[in-house]
Amino acid sequence: MDVSPQRPLSRRHFVTGLGATAAAASVPGLIRVDGAHAAPPGTGGTLPDGVFSLGVASGDPLPDGVVLWTRLAPDPLNGGGMPDRPFPVEWEVAEDDTFARVVRRGRTIALPQQGHSVHVEVGGLRAGADYAYRFRAGGRISPVGRTRTAPAGSVAAVRFAFASCQNWQDGYFTAYHHLAGEDLDFVAFLGDYIYESVPRTTTVRTHEGTGEPMTLAEYRNRHAQYRSDPNLQAAHAGFPWIVTWDDHEVDNNWADEIPQDPDLQTPEAFRARRQAAFQAYYEHMPLRRGARPRGLDLQLYRRLRFGDLVDLHVVDTRQYRSDQPATLEQAETEPLTMTGDEQERWLVEGVTDGATRWNLLANQVMWAQNDRTAGEVDTFDLDNWDGYRVQRRRLLEVFGSDAVTNPVVLTGDRHCTWVADLHPDFDDPSSPVVGAEITGTSISSGGNSDPVAFQNTYRPIAEESPHWKYFDNQRGYVVCDVTPERMLSSLRLVDTVWQPGGATVRTAAEFLVEAGRPGVTVEFQEPRSAQLRAQTHRDAGPVYDVDDVDEAADLRR
Repeated sequence: MDVSPQRPLSRRHFVTGLGATAAAASVPGLIRVDGAHAAPPGTGGTLPDGVFSLGVASGDPLPDGVVLWTRLAPDPLNGGGMPDRPFPVEWEVAEDDTFARVVRRGRTIALPQQGHSVHVEVGGLRAGADYAYRFRAGGRISPVGRTRTAPAGSVAAVRFAFASCQNWQDGYFTAYHHLAGEDLDFVAFLGDYIYESVPRTTTVRTHEGTGEPMTLAEYRNRHAQYRSDPNLQAAHAGFPWIVTWDDHEVDNNWADEIPQDPDLQTPEAFRARRQAAFQAYYEHMPLRRGARPRGLDLQLYRRLRFGDLVDLHVVDTRQYRSDQPATLEQAETEPLTMTGDEQERWLVEGVTDGATRWNLLANQVMWAQNDRTAGEVDTFDLDNWDGYRVQRRRLLEVFGSDAVTNPVVLTGDRHCTWVADLHPDFDDPSSPVVGAEITGTSISSGGNSDPVAFQNTYRPIAEESPHWKYFDNQRGYVVCDVTPERMLSSLRLVDTVWQPGGATVRTAAEFLVEAGRPGVTVEFQEPRSAQLRAQTHRDAGPVYDVDDVDEAADLRR
């Protein structure tokens, strides 16, 4: 393999070139793109235009390789539209986006029982390097993706974004248009990639189908609809993604083998639904073969290392959890688990091994105590870590030990930005600060927000919650810059998700965690006038799925 220095891949050239590359994807025969020959043609026969309609993706970067993903789906919302037989797919990885310097090339088979999805685990790459990749099948060539391997050894900086909660019906994925233009090592997605809610015609966009997905075919169609979004495709094509799920990939507030509504879904029916949802999830995510579902199980919790700087611990708080408690007393006294015993042992071993400067958790639901009512009466959503207080305290005491360096929890789910210090006992003012949590807002879930009303509701509660440092409910994502000395996280917000294009992005706040000093400070916060301007977008718009908005969730006292 040629290991001479690569020509850097231009971010601007890459993002603006996606459309041109996609247009070239329908050229049949032995294809030539930007002066580079594709891999030799396969033997599966010709496929129609649009076979790569769901785009390309990469994920789970290692120092020597990544996972490459695509799915052959010329008719994506009707089962995919592929013939019911295996189909050959060629792939190649290059050091430049013209593919003049191909460094890896191979051939795999897309199987009908895997939805004709492709998961290629490419090895033999250089650490911390940028690569371009593409696929070819049936005389068609895919859009070009860009990926980056993890760095190794002594690492000076890591830059990544995290996002969550992208309800198709609540708004356009406007934030991804801007995220795709960032310069990032990876994107961490923290759950609610799809929503299982029924189609509604009063929303910005309408879900496919006629009801909630239950079968494998129905979950495949729902995933395919989400994957058809051009902004989401651009964000996937721009960086490797590290994904985990929350509840809506299966069923709202599900816990292990217990659905949200056990009176309406029998144990047998929900197990079949869970199995179908897991299979479709794997088929549409850039996951390694070790995550392939086996019966009712899918191995999702895992650890990715970025040299000596960052360990990213990806947790799964759905598949092994106890059922949600019914009362706060149960939450405070019963030995309920969010992770299961085996995953808890794995997490503790990982954060205490001392191998890296920062321990970051890719996590689904809020750790920090989050009262929803001002005054003497406390109201909590017990689907969050507030419902699993015994285990939370045990883990936060571990975070406070000398064995754990710089723990920061990155969280999704809430459809709000919520930044907080972490304490083993949030009700005890003398309880030490042992870490920080940055809960990111949603990509679209909840639609356009009313930040003024939100602030008016939560400011009185914040006076009783000194661990809260910042809260806001507008849409966007978070970019994190990590060095050995500090982690600076920037909140990027868009001004609307109810228009298909034209939204601007701004940095609304910055949050600083300094190495060796547990807790988080707000380094920058936009003036109140910016929130008032954002409010103008809420006055006329669609009705979004209130059942999927955490602020309207069933709150248990």
